[in-house]
Amino acid sequence: MIGIEIKTPLDCGEDIIRAELEKKLGERYDGEYRILRRELDLSGKIALYKLRVGVILDPYTETRLCKKNLARPCPSLTLKIQKSSLPSRPIVVGSGPCGLFAALALAKAGTCPIILERGGEIDERKKKVAAFEQGGALDTECNIQFGEGGAGTFSDGKLKHGAIDAYNYRVLSEFVAHGAPEKILYDAAPHAGTDLLSGIIKNIRKKIISLGGEFKFNTKLTELIIKNGKTVAVKYIHGEKEGEIAADTVILAIGHSARDTFGMLYESRVAMEAKGFGIGVRVEHPRRHIDKMIYGKHASEIEDAASYHFVTHLKSGRSVYSFCMCPGGSVVAATSEEGAVVTNGMSCHARNGENSNAAFLVSVSPDDFGKDPLCGLEFQRRLEQRAFGISGDYKAPAVRMEDFMAGRASNALGEVRPTYARGIVLPRPDEFLPNFVESSLREAIPDFEEYRKGFYFPDALLTGIETRTTSPLRIIRNENHETPSVKGLYPCGEGAGYAGGIISAAVDGLKTAEIILKQKWTSNAFCSNGQF
Repeated sequence: MIGIEIKTPLDCGEDIIRAELEKKLGERYDGEYRILRRELDLSGKIALYKLRVGVILDPYTETRLCKKNLARPCPSLTLKIQKSSLPSRPIVVGSGPCGLFAALALAKAGTCPIILERGGEIDERKKKVAAFEQGGALDTECNIQFGEGGAGTFSDGKLKHGAIDAYNYRVLSEFVAHGAPEKILYDAAPHAGTDLLSGIIKNIRKKIISLGGEFKFNTKLTELIIKNGKTVAVKYIHGEKEGEIAADTVILAIGHSARDTFGMLYESRVAMEAKGFGIGVRVEHPRRHIDKMIYGKHASEIEDAASYHFVTHLKSGRSVYSFCMCPGGSVVAATSEEGAVVTNGMSCHARNGENSNAAFLVSVSPDDFGKDPLCGLEFQRRLEQRAFGISGDYKAPAVRMEDFMAGRASNALGEVRPTYARGIVLPRPDEFLPNFVESSLREAIPDFEEYRKGFYFPDALLTGIETRTTSPLRIIRNENHETPSVKGLYPCGEGAGYAGGIISAAVDGLKTAEIILKQKWTSNAFCSNGQF
């Protein structure tokens, strides 16, 4: 297969795609084609799609087109999971993207994994998140951070990836097979949205179970049993009941907010190190304003809400950047600890909310909080508790952009109405942001405005505090994804410091499972219903 670049109107059908293909080929084409990539082209008088379309031609024609730079070969996207078996059933701790895709690969290989998830299944989780947003009590074990699907389930569901390869294509294909729209396979900026993700995650769980996997929800890992430097069992707690499972293969896909689990691992002498992350606020603009800012004269032609990604590097050496942009979305209460305020963003698939928001972050490093592996966790916690203390409940501190630039509290709100469901308070920015974060954000706003006129919007709302951007530590592992501290223990995904989003976390889980299957193959099968 080769890929051919064409441009089409936004509302084109198959007839236009074929006509444009035939123009490039210089001949009639009646064969099958597949859209490999689609992105907006706003360079002309009207908005267009730039498509890369895969076609199958005879070898002579393919070579001729490639030599003329009219086409290029497509990479192989085939990834096979060989049926295998392990000496004992593998344990997967966590059911976020990393844990789910590790478990799915292990289940397809026929190894019948056991998945431990401290939170509830998705339907239970949605109820508890909704109850907290409506003013109810926080469930510290089942919330936006913990539960089936992980933190990414309550997000925009961005499926961002780099150049397409067999691994991220496999992840995207599994999403489609379990309910995602097919366009995520070729959109330049694919997303699913919280509403679709919940059903997709549930379907993946059902698939794993059908292949012999087992889920234990509301079940928290409490201890690793280690003998002679090897994992031999795990201990857990379910309600008030404690249990133990023998296991020589444990995949740690615990996410970036499992602070008590990080503490347990540290006490167990699992090697880890502090690493940098980002701290800041959520910035909300009117969605229509962002659409106009990004699409310009084409804003009326494009139905999809606009997204952006900005970064600037300050003289201080810090970077300030946007992160996890949620077009037509809302700011959500994302704490997993009592007495703390944490913000995050989410969107539904339609992205049709009144506001668009993004994290607006300043880079921090161990130089800011300490080199001990757990120092970053404590740094986050102090800031979250400080934000909580302003109101004494889960209201989030916020300030209009104009007032933020002046270093003062906002007396009232303007055009932008807050979407943070627990309510907001209006303190001075220095009451909830560290000085270096506040000054860095203030310095970056003119840079962003220079890059894209319209970012500075006096009534834009900055709501904080955003701390759970990524893991503040990394669990050390070798080239086989195994920690050298404990044989049989495989830290992976975002919590372990090896991913930064849904797709990269899922790919890391998939690759970890693949490594385990290749390394630990034996002839002892524990179940025989692995399917492909």
